[in-house]
Order: sequence, then C-alpha cells, then structure tokens
Amino acid sequence: MKLFAFGLGYCARHFLTRFGSSFDEVSGTVRSAEKARTLAEENIEALLFGPQGADPAIDQRVAAADVLLVSAPPEVSVDPVLSRFGKKIAALRRPQTIVYLSTIGVYGDRGGEWVDETSAPMPTSPRSQARLQAEKSWMAIGKSPDKKVRILRLAGIYGPGRNALAGLKAGTARRLVKADQVFNRIHVEDVSRAIAHALIYEGPDAVFNVSDDAPAPPQDVVTFAAMLMGIEPPPEQDVATAEMTPLTRSFYAENKRAANRKLKEELGVELAYPTYRVGLEALWEAGEGRE
Repeated sequence: MKLFAFGLGYCARHFLTRFGSSFDEVSGTVRSAEKARTLAEENIEALLFGPQGADPAIDQRVAAADVLLVSAPPEVSVDPVLSRFGKKIAALRRPQTIVYLSTIGVYGDRGGEWVDETSAPMPTSPRSQARLQAEKSWMAIGKSPDKKVRILRLAGIYGPGRNALAGLKAGTARRLVKADQVFNRIHVEDVSRAIAHALIYEGPDAVFNVSDDAPAPPQDVVTFAAMLMGIEPPPEQDVATAEMTPLTRSFYAENKRAANRKLKEELGVELAYPTYRVGLEALWEAGEGRE
C-alpha cells in the first residue's frame, strides 16, 4: 500500500506519525527545499511542488499510489493540485482512494444555526468558494470506477503547538468577543482518525463534517486555557473595534454549528477529544503552555 500526500503540513504529518506504518511507501509534497531536508531526516520522501514548479518524480509517485491524501489548499483563482495533476489522476486506470481535506467554511454564515452534510453549501469568502469548487472537481474524478473519493470538511484545527495554551504562553492569545458567535473545532488527533476511517470506508463517495461535539464562543476557550494555567485571561475585546487581520475578521463574519453525527455513526469515528475542554486538559498534561 503506497500513499502520496499533496501537502505535508500539520494534519498530514500528524496522520503519518500515527498511521504511517500502515503503508509500505509514503511520500508527498512540500513548498520549500528546507522542509524537504527536514522530512528526509524523518525518512519521509518530500518532493518540491509550488509556484517554482513541480518535481518530475511526483508524476511517478502519483501513478503508483494506492492512496492520495490532498491537504494542499487551493488558491483563489486555481487549485494547483487539480490544475497540474487532476487530468492525469482522472486518466489513471488504477484503483485509488482519494481523501480531500476541505473546510466547513463551505457552508458560509448560518447565523449560529446547525449545519450537516445535507445542508447546501453557501460559501461567502473567496477561499471557501475555491474549496467548494475543488470538492466538486474531486467528486467528478470519483465518478470513475477506479476512484473512491472522501471529502472531509474540517473545523478549526488545534493540537500540539497550535492551541490556546501555547498562545497564552506566547502572549498572542486574545479574547475577541462578538455576541452569539461560536466556532467549531477539532483536535488534530481526531482529524487523523477521520482520515484513517475514510480510507477503509466501504460506502459510496461521500462528504463528512469533521468537528467535535462542542461549538463554543472563542473567548471561552481562552478563558478555560487560562484557568488550566492558573493565570488571569487577557481582557475581552469587542470584535467591532479590535485590530484584526482581514483573515481573522473574515472568520468572525461566519457563524454556524457543524453537526458531526455522520462522522461518528456512518464513518465510525470515536472522538478522542469530543470537546475543547478535554483536548486542552490533555495538552496541558502533556506540557503545553508550560516552561
């Protein structure tokens, strides 16, 4: 069993740490030679793919792969993976399972209401519109009898090195408040579990929300992390007047609760961290946010 990952980023790396031994060969793409060298030290073959071009060996690895894990994000105007390799993947007469990591951002703003996989996508931001278009393109490839496609729509990802505890320790965490605002989250361990289950899923091509059980106001997460650390949380700041990057402000323009029933009941994923409280407690015990 051979796996090729378009984008050896945070989620893909964690998945390989947990489940990489299940594959006979693992390789993937990175955007910099420095990262390729770092991964080589971990015995992961990393091939360059980015604006500077694509390593010719990628074509060979893709053609030989049994599993394609696609986590590289699309650009606003074009999806680089589909643009460069989509037609070649579609033309391969080889059984392949394709897992595409998308985002619950494709649902757009729902005023805090619940959405599930039957909800019609209504993306508002250009990046989410590009994600939805990529989903449609991968699903089209999945119409071939040689291909199985699973779309995982991820909530906001946290985990080791990327969490409110680390943010408080670094002095970058803020309690930004907007009335009735909630965000959806998922621990990277549970993303890995979802990928693993998607690879053995016997059902038809499908979409799954990958989110925990507890959509919550973002300021509550920071408050809970500060409590674990035994420190005072930073003061609340009104979103309307706080200084934010355009990207951060765009997150606050959307408000929804992503249901995960299909993830648990149909895909069979048992969440290791069903709430942010459980996840942060485990990270704290593991040393996150400490000296």
